[in-house]
Amino acid sequence: MRRFVTQSQARKLLHNKFVVVLGGSVQRSMYKDLVLLLQKDRCLTLSQLKSKGELSFERDCLVEGGRRGPMTNGTEYREVRQYRSDHHLLRFYFLTRIYSPYMESVLEDFRCSLKPDVVIVGSCIWDISRYGLECLPEYKENLHKFFGQIKAIVRHDCLILWLLAMPLGKNIKGGFLVPEINHLGPTLRFDVVEANFYCSRLADAYGLDVLDLHFHFRFGLRHRMPDGVHWDDLAHRRITSLVLRHTAEAWGVELHVPPSPPGQGYCTDS
Repeated sequence: MRRFVTQSQARKLLHNKFVVVLGGSVQRSMYKDLVLLLQKDRCLTLSQLKSKGELSFERDCLVEGGRRGPMTNGTEYREVRQYRSDHHLLRFYFLTRIYSPYMESVLEDFRCSLKPDVVIVGSCIWDISRYGLECLPEYKENLHKFFGQIKAIVRHDCLILWLLAMPLGKNIKGGFLVPEINHLGPTLRFDVVEANFYCSRLADAYGLDVLDLHFHFRFGLRHRMPDGVHWDDLAHRRITSLVLRHTAEAWGVELHVPPSPPGQGYCTDS
């Protein structure tokens, strides 16, 4: 049994840091959980997990896309969110592909303006399902492009954390699974395993940190939502804790664990 990272620990660890989260709907919920934790020691509600593109979430703001643009399940969907306090800055970019003209524009943001201290990124399921018959080899090529570009743009001390995709269910009903690719549903979970293996090897070769969420949640499937893709509030608080503990270890920071009442602040590693 391990305790969740607390609000106090998160606030101290990320004090005066700029954190960027890049990815799809699962990463959006990761961003939301971190925004919430920096303000309150509670988990996301079901409606907060399901919502996308809202104008504001827990004092953050919608910068671009979302309800300011077309609310679709297409590959052109955009959503940029930002949370700013006196001592914390978090930003989220919705991705449907790890490298594209849109990603080039995101990287240009980093090149020309404030550079992040932490980049938390994962992109897999859309990449290997929504871009045609050659999507898997193109995904591998795009990973090379992204890893090379992000390493060249951010500061040398920026922590880049690549998240391996979480386990998919046998029967998935995620919004990205449009009718044209329904036939991929039964096998996509195996494609994710192959893609994760390649991602982990390549990210390591580029000197990026890797967090294997597929491994960590292989026995935590009770926390997966009925659509076979998304995850519940406790799963996301555990993800946040894994990310923050990894960040603390990378920075050589010890997260002091205060005592907590019985039955509170814990999660299993199974």
